[in-house]
Amino acid sequence: MRTTGVFRRITLAVAFAGLVSVGARAQAQDPTPQQQDIRQDKKDIRDDKKDLNRDRADRKADQRDINKDKRDVRSDRKDIRQNNHGIRNDKQDVRQDNRDIRTDNRDLNKDRADRNADQRDINKDKRELARDDTKYGANSSQAQADRKDLHQDRVDRNRDQRDINHDKRDLNQDRKDRNQDVRDLNHDRNDRNADAKDLHNDKKDLHKDRKDRNKDQKDINKDKRDLHKDRADLRRDRNHK
Repeated sequence: MRTTGVFRRITLAVAFAGLVSVGARAQAQDPTPQQQDIRQDKKDIRDDKKDLNRDRADRKADQRDINKDKRDVRSDRKDIRQNNHGIRNDKQDVRQDNRDIRTDNRDLNKDRADRNADQRDINKDKRELARDDTKYGANSSQAQADRKDLHQDRVDRNRDQRDINHDKRDLNQDRKDRNQDVRDLNHDRNDRNADAKDLHNDKKDLHKDRKDRNKDQKDINKDKRDLHKDRADLRRDRNHK
């Protein structure tokens, strides 16, 4: 009888322990709604922090792009100012070269006219010399005077020819300078136009990067609000346990 009672108590104890373990397992497997809310709140907080960090990284990258775009804009404007200065100088050089060319042409025409006049004087002196040699003799004062005039006219003619050659060299050099200045002018204009195009593109990039930065800032503000709300939800759910 006593043995039967002992077995009955042992059986009841084992059954009770089994019920307790089953209840505990069921409780562990099926969390309460409050526990589910807390877990969800923690997950939302982790997600909000990730989003916040990602948006902050994006905003920093956009700010770096903005700073680079600003430097590019300043550099492009500086290049444009320098190119405009070069264009003004090139225009002045071209105008000066054209003035020099016109002056050289006038000098060349004048020297040619002088050379031609000297040549006419030489031809006249030759005719007079031949006539005086025949009329008065080669050693006459008239013939000697004619030879002296002929020599002087040849000297003048040769000097005029040297002036003509010098004017031609000056004219050729001034034309070369003018052509080089025109090429420099065209090159500076092309550079200025390219820099103006770069400036336009850099301004567009700057505007786009600012829009991206502002959008990232809005996302950051939203992430902060979400994080604040999820933390508040977590505190409320813990207090309601």
